[in-house]
Amino acid sequence: MEHLGMGIGWRSEIDTALDRLPGIDWVEVVAENICPGHIPDSLRRLLDRGVTVVPHGVSLGIGGAERPAPQRLAALAERVEALGAPLVTEHIAFVRAGGEMTGSPLLEAGHLLPVPRTRDSLEVLAENIRIAQDCLPVPLALENIAALVSWPDNEYSEGEFLAELVERTGVRLLIDVANLHTNHVNRGEDPAAALDALPVEAIAYVHVAGGVMRDGVWHDTHAHPVTEPVLDVLGQLCSKAVPPGVLLERDDNFPPPAELAAELDTIRRVLTRTPQAA
Repeated sequence: MEHLGMGIGWRSEIDTALDRLPGIDWVEVVAENICPGHIPDSLRRLLDRGVTVVPHGVSLGIGGAERPAPQRLAALAERVEALGAPLVTEHIAFVRAGGEMTGSPLLEAGHLLPVPRTRDSLEVLAENIRIAQDCLPVPLALENIAALVSWPDNEYSEGEFLAELVERTGVRLLIDVANLHTNHVNRGEDPAAALDALPVEAIAYVHVAGGVMRDGVWHDTHAHPVTEPVLDVLGQLCSKAVPPGVLLERDDNFPPPAELAAELDTIRRVLTRTPQAA
């Protein structure tokens, strides 16, 4: 598995600050925000310094009933080549429905929607993953998402569903510990049970992000500091195996560079205090 180290999400709002943050081994970029022929200067500087850049897609909709669109896969592959990335990531989600085969207009959700954890859904998703992997020049890793509701009649827990995907397809996993915490608060799902079921050797890297509780609902905002419960889930994961990479996501309400550096240091302390890391 590719060793990535400590990373942070590249965003244009903090692009110049990244040059001043110590100990950044790699960055992740939202694939749809990058034009291969016009890579931003700050991102180009990171590439020239040898910093690894991983494209992270949000619009493939690999969990949908339709097969992955060839043009979307080609766009992901183009960004992989432009960035010299060792892998590419997406979400276990669907983002659109309808279209020609349904007789209904195509609707874009504008959001990552959860996939039913059923045998039928697993069959569709596994085939979509195989199609995507055949079209991409590097390994694919898929992320567990946060959600507010669960589909009725689920046949798998989240951990079982992810483990079965890996068994069937060999896909790698991007485990978002903030999403596991979100699903614990909002859907009553146990992060420890999910982690126990995971094939940790398939983990490509881990996301860590902040959120906030409002009116009894946990909002995965990526705009607040990382909380202790999320760090606790990260510690549980690291007690099983230290992941090849860990990345801090921040998408709004960006703090000064010193605060970002302090948050990264806190995450590093979680990584180094676990028995596996020792």
